[in-house]
Amino acid sequence: MTAPATPPFLALDQITKSYSGKPALTDVSFAVQAGEVVGLLGPNGAGKSTIFQICAGLFAPDSGNVAIFGLDYRTVPSLILARVGVVFQSRSLDADISVLSNLRFHGGLFGFWGKGLRRQIDEVAITMEIADLLDRPVRQLSGGNQRRVEIARALLTNPDLLLLDEPSTGLDPASRRRLVEQMRARAASHGTAILWSTHLADEVAEAERIVILVNGRVTHSGAPQALIDQTGADDLTGAYIALTGVKPG
Repeated sequence: MTAPATPPFLALDQITKSYSGKPALTDVSFAVQAGEVVGLLGPNGAGKSTIFQICAGLFAPDSGNVAIFGLDYRTVPSLILARVGVVFQSRSLDADISVLSNLRFHGGLFGFWGKGLRRQIDEVAITMEIADLLDRPVRQLSGGNQRRVEIARALLTNPDLLLLDEPSTGLDPASRRRLVEQMRARAASHGTAILWSTHLADEVAEAERIVILVNGRVTHSGAPQALIDQTGADDLTGAYIALTGVKPG
């Protein structure tokens, strides 16, 4: 007997969303499988953050369906959120308390505590290179280091699905490259599904698939090399410009 197919960790089907009558997303469909890194590439204002808000359960779409691990936020939100880590584009740390307190609070929300939580904190702090910052108030950190803390927080519960909305904001080029390597390694070693939103094509050039979003619509989708070959460009940045006319950056 053939085993049933495992559903995608994230699946959007014909998602539409408007604000005050103005369309933000129109018929958006794509999926992210276990262990897959999918780059959501588009200019600022394309609707990328709206997708992340819907995928994180903050808003419901006007129409269409969202399935996380084959589950529906409308019926089992707690089961979904327990397995999802999110880094939003806007800052979301408590700036008046320490990095350690921020991470402890987040872990507590998911039922982690005591020595087990501290081990997890130490692990993600090493991964994100913030171990020497744990006792410092967030307000004293640079923008790049605050971003590292937010990513560490998203990793703290060992999520099966990572939603990263412009995660490299505030990072220098070397740190951006290191982050790409770290997230790809995590997908490979943990089977984590990663949706990475960016307007910088080079960040997702090594993703398994690219979804290009312009004006709230998916205009192109495919493997990076397929998009490059389709346009005859030298790299993904060139393909992105050729396909959309949008210059990243």
